[in-house]
Amino acid sequence: MIVKKMPFNPFPVNTFVIYDDVSKECAVIDPGCYWPEERQELKSFIEGNGLKVKYLLLTHLHLDHVLAVPFVAKTFNVPFSACKKDEFQLDNAEMKAAQYGFSLPEKMISVTQDLNDGDKLYLGNQELDVIAVPGHSPGSVAFYDPQGKQVIVGDALFLGSIGRTDLPGGDYGTLIDSIHTKLFALPDDTKVLSGHGPDTNIGYERKNNPFLK
Repeated sequence: MIVKKMPFNPFPVNTFVIYDDVSKECAVIDPGCYWPEERQELKSFIEGNGLKVKYLLLTHLHLDHVLAVPFVAKTFNVPFSACKKDEFQLDNAEMKAAQYGFSLPEKMISVTQDLNDGDKLYLGNQELDVIAVPGHSPGSVAFYDPQGKQVIVGDALFLGSIGRTDLPGGDYGTLIDSIHTKLFALPDDTKVLSGHGPDTNIGYERKNNPFLK
C-alpha cells in the first residue's frame, strides 16, 4: 500500500493516508490537521488522487492526534474507529485544548467502532492488521501493512526513543513489553512510521534504541 505522511498542527503530529492504488480505498490515520489550510491540504490530497475514504483510524486518543476527527468523519461520512480503552482521553477535550492555549474547531465526537488486537481491515484486497501496543496509553494500537512491510505505530516507538508514559493511563513497563512482544515480532526490514518525527525500522530500533536494550 502507498502511504502519504503529512505533519500537521503545532505539536506536530504525523497524519497518514494509506491507500490501495488499485481500488483507491484509503484510511486516514491520526488526523491532526487543525488550521483550515491543513484541512484543505488533506482533503485536496484525497480528492486529487481519486481516493475513497473507507476508514478513519486512530492509533490513540491524545488530544494532538484527534483534532480533525469530527472534520474527517463528517466530510467523508466515515465512522470513527479506535480502541475504546482510550475513550476517556476525549473527556473534557475542550478544557485540555484551552490548557495549551487553543480551542477545538468543533465539538469532539465519540468512538463508533472499537478496534482490538488481531482485527483485520481491508483496503481493496490488501490487509491492514490491528496490533495492540498499550503503554503510551491504555488503548494504543498500531496498524501493520504486511505486504508493504510497514507499520504505523502512533507514539509507541520513535527513532531512538519511545513514547512518554507519564500521561493518564500510561505505563512504562507495559510499553516496553508491547514493543518487545508485538512490534519486535515484526521482520527487521519493517518500516516504522511514528506519530511524530522521522521514520525508522524495526531492525535498527532492536539494535540501537537505548530504551530497548
